[in-house]
Parts: sequence; structure tokens; C-alpha cells
Amino acid sequence: MSPVSRLLLKGGRRRAAGLVHRVTPASAGWRYVGFELHRLEPGQSLERDTGAEEVCLVLVAGHADVSASGERWPGLGGRGSPFEPLGPHAVYVPRGGHYRVVARSDLELAVCSAPGGGEHRARWIDPRGMRCTSRGQGSSLRQVRDILPEGEPAHALLVVEVLTPGGHWSSYPPHKHDVDNLPDEAQLEEIYYHRISGVHGFALQRVYTEDRSLDVALVVEDGDAVLVPCGYHPCAAADGYDLYYLNVMAGPRRCWRYATDPAHRWLLQR
Repeated sequence: MSPVSRLLLKGGRRRAAGLVHRVTPASAGWRYVGFELHRLEPGQSLERDTGAEEVCLVLVAGHADVSASGERWPGLGGRGSPFEPLGPHAVYVPRGGHYRVVARSDLELAVCSAPGGGEHRARWIDPRGMRCTSRGQGSSLRQVRDILPEGEPAHALLVVEVLTPGGHWSSYPPHKHDVDNLPDEAQLEEIYYHRISGVHGFALQRVYTEDRSLDVALVVEDGDAVLVPCGYHPCAAADGYDLYYLNVMAGPRRCWRYATDPAHRWLLQR
């Protein structure tokens, strides 16, 4: 299998239960991160036990009734697309839990998972409490919203979403987090789930290591997902087409510490 086909997952058609993407540690060839994307029609449902994993359910777009481990949250959601200036509703479900999601409208549901642990409770993550910040400057300016950051209770999962205007760079200057070398860098596997505004929109994402043993440039279209097992991973939105992505990360330590590519560190001094 070529590096491109191994790292780039095309959106494709919906399968059973509206499944568009399914990534497991086994299918990705790593240890921690799992991801699914479901597109459910009104009345369709998704119901599961979490088993040994913890899960963060992210309502990327649409409305749903969600229940988990004895708690109920009817009518979650609200935005029609991830490009609206609203945060997503999300629900955290610990290991040994159970959840059920029933779509009230067309629903775009991300199921983010990683090995569970600790004594955590199921909870609704209110978008009004999510920190939203600007990162970068000039043509690398983008908006970052923390869904499940390291300061909030969980065992391994980190979940964030980013909105990058058309013509801008993101995850830039290039950075990586593939070495367990705290406090400077944490080892984190990562998945990007991409949405792009406009029927003909696209983005580019490069994944490369310093020794170039891995170095691929990916053409990303609406609904695609990209696996980042290691290396630097900048992306760029084509002019005229805004880029949204949902990031799911996990590793042996739950913290986000990264190393900027030395060749591009001078950009941080501008």
C-alpha cells in the first residue's frame, strides 16, 4: 500500500448506520486513536458500549437526543454546518459506559475514541464553555476551538476543531508530536477529519518526517480524513474555500506539546 493511500481516507458513501469512516488502532497501525464518522438521517440511531475505551461524541452538524450511562441530553446540537460561528455540542463517555444517539435532523456525528482509564463520569460538553482562540497571523491566521482539552477530565483523548479561511495555512509553521520527550514534546497520534466549503473546494496537506523517510502531499476534498502517525503535517486551504477540520489525538501521556520544524522556526519570530 502506498503512503498516500495509507494516510488519506476518502469520504465515500455511507454504509450501515450511516458509517462514512472507521479507523481503529489496528487499521491505522498504531496504538491509541480511534475515529468514526456517521451521517444519520432523522430517526436513525447509533447505540454502543464503550468497553475498554473512552469516547467523545461530537455533533459536527445537526440535532440529536443523546443518552449515556444513565444521563440524558435531549435536543443537543444547533449548527447546520461546521462553518457556522457556533461551537459543537459534545458528550464524553468513559470506559465501561453505554451511549445512544438518535438523530432529530440530518446529523453529522464524529465518534472519537482512545483507551479509557480513571474514574470519569459521562457528561455533556457545552459549547458555551469551550475556549475559542485565534492562532497564527497573516495568511496563517485561523480559529481554534477546544472541545476536550487537557485541562478537562478524560484519560487519553484530546479533541479540537479548527476553522481556516480560504487561502490560509493551518497547523503552521509545521510541527510534530511523535516523540515522548516532555516537557518539550509529547507523543500523540492524530486524525484530521476535513470539511471544505464549496462543492469544488479542496485543501492540501503534507505529512513528512525530518529524514524524509515519510514525505507525502495529499489532495484533501470535503469529507476526507487524514492519518498522522508521525512527522510534520501542515495544511493549506485553497483560495475561496474555507477549511474546517476536527482533530482527534491520544498517546501515552495526555498533553499537547509539539516541536516546530527547525527549518521554519524563524516564522515564529515575525
